[in-house]
Amino acid sequence: MTPLSSNAPPSPLKIQEANASSSASAFLYALQECLRSALSSIRAHGLRSFLTMLGIIIGVGSVICVISLLQGLTDSVMNEFQGMGANTLVVVPVTSREDYLRGKYNRLKTADVEMLAYRVDGISNVTPMMSPRFGGGVRNGDNAAAAQIYATTPYYQFVQQVFPKHGRFITASDDATRRRVVVLGEQARIDLKLPENPVGQFIQIGREWFKVVGVMEPRGGAAGMFGQSPDNYVVMPYQTGVTLSGQATPPDIQILLTVDDLESVESTKSRITQMLRRQHKIDTRQDDDFRVESSESMAKTVERISGMITLVVSAVVGISLIVGGVGIMNIMLVSVTERTREIGIAKALGAPRRFILMQFLIEAVVLAVIGGIIGIAFGFMLGFGAASAIPNFPSPAVPWWAIAGATGFSALVGVLFGILPASKAANLTPIDALRHE
Repeated sequence: MTPLSSNAPPSPLKIQEANASSSASAFLYALQECLRSALSSIRAHGLRSFLTMLGIIIGVGSVICVISLLQGLTDSVMNEFQGMGANTLVVVPVTSREDYLRGKYNRLKTADVEMLAYRVDGISNVTPMMSPRFGGGVRNGDNAAAAQIYATTPYYQFVQQVFPKHGRFITASDDATRRRVVVLGEQARIDLKLPENPVGQFIQIGREWFKVVGVMEPRGGAAGMFGQSPDNYVVMPYQTGVTLSGQATPPDIQILLTVDDLESVESTKSRITQMLRRQHKIDTRQDDDFRVESSESMAKTVERISGMITLVVSAVVGISLIVGGVGIMNIMLVSVTERTREIGIAKALGAPRRFILMQFLIEAVVLAVIGGIIGIAFGFMLGFGAASAIPNFPSPAVPWWAIAGATGFSALVGVLFGILPASKAANLTPIDALRHE
């Protein structure tokens, strides 16, 4: 057998692999050099680079600020709904636009509460709740509280899963005798500047005096729905609230209840709907004059509305990013003009067109991305400042998708508005570039 010669030519496959390896190395080297050149140019013109990035910083910062505030508010509302329990249902009256224009307001009645309590199986803790209106608010001497006032029954604490920290909750006896007693939320106690255990003291609601019989456990969190603390409330007996509201108009109530079996929530909602339609004598062609909501459905509704608001507001605020992109394109065109001779020398020495194109395109992208990163930090601080300035507003939250989206969109702006200056630089001929003064 003839031995193979050591001087045999390499196989075509090895030649292709060597060329591919060489091309990859050359590309990586060119990319590294373009990045180094871009950073050097940005450092050399620091003030100009910062002013160029200012539009991107303001645009990204505004978007992050808006998203963080809305996301923080949404998270707070979602936590409040989760605290209600997945087996909690709320029946609320619904007035259509046509009825509203005719001056008709649909309301739930005490008969609806009794019907649900005695004729629907698988539910418990059925309780009406209303918000009586008292002129003058809640006061303790010179101290006032902007508290929500609820009139309800003893079952309320079991539906909401919140219990007294001091004293007791309202009782059936309080409700039957229309006793003027109240239970305070922790934030209401603090705002009224009452002691840790104020049981036995009296507060004023409107022109009426009420005896404090209990203080509820705090639900946690400094803020709840729309900046209102979940612990800033006052609860009185239902019949007391109805009596003090007057008889001019029937009370506008909601009905809260608990479904005993978590897996039968949807079927229970359907049964309640059928019973109330029959109770209200609603024709098959007519819409319901009420709505049965669960904590899960309410949370989904809030999440959907919040998402739409976030999208619309972010799109409007994000228009400023286009202004920032125009600023980048303007400065990059100036940079191309200033460095025309440099481009000519590079081309005369053999620099390919793609290298020049990549050099200026990377510089535009780096400017945009750095501006985006600074804008994210600026927006985060702006969100915290705005939340701190609004009383009882929840802490802002910046989701990961907002950070990733802002960074990616900044890079996209850099690419889109850097293409024209980069193409102009790459299309210069060496002779014309070297002649440039």
